[in-house]
Amino acid sequence: MNSPGNNSMHSYGGKYVVIEENVSIGKNVSIGHHTVIHSGTIIGDNVQIGSNAVLGCQPFQNSRVKHKVATQKPLIISDNCKIGNNTVLYAGSTLEEEIMVGDLASIRENTNVGSLSVIGRNVIVECRTKIGKRCMIQTGCYITADMVIEDDVFFGPEVSTSNDKQMGTGTRILNGPYIKKGVRIGNNATLLPNITIGENAVVGAGAVVTKDVLDSTTVIGNPAKVLKK
Repeated sequence: MNSPGNNSMHSYGGKYVVIEENVSIGKNVSIGHHTVIHSGTIIGDNVQIGSNAVLGCQPFQNSRVKHKVATQKPLIISDNCKIGNNTVLYAGSTLEEEIMVGDLASIRENTNVGSLSVIGRNVIVECRTKIGKRCMIQTGCYITADMVIEDDVFFGPEVSTSNDKQMGTGTRILNGPYIKKGVRIGNNATLLPNITIGENAVVGAGAVVTKDVLDSTTVIGNPAKVLKK
């Protein structure tokens, strides 16, 4: 099946693909079976999309959601990206060039992912988040809303982050961790709200980080304490 977007003669899709109006699809794009591409989505050249993916959906809310949810601009997937099976990518976000998104991953609205980054299988990236270039976010990580991750950062599997110190009981502004460039975070580490992890710092596996970590420092344990600098 050919797409109705730009240069559609060079793109192809599987069975039962739904492509809504005003979708732009570049050259040499492959789309898996049963995938849905919502109106306005922009897809660059040489993009691979798996089966059962949902691309460009709009966010929704109920009375418990603190931030007002508005209609988002189109989802942008840049050239040479690879999108896995059963992924959900929301409108209002941008994936730069040559990003890989693993199976079962989800990226919410108002999120930017820098070029050459990897979003692993079953990773959840919440809204209003920035992920830099060449980052590795491995299987099962939870990236909270309102978080910044700079370039060349490594997250091991199942790292968890949070942005609400009052756990839903207050009215404070939500602030996720700020992760500076070159940071490495081990498996199953937990990062609490509104902390900064300095450049080239290392967080050991299973650590619970409650305070800022200085540049080029290694922390381990619960609560995390400095091992060496």
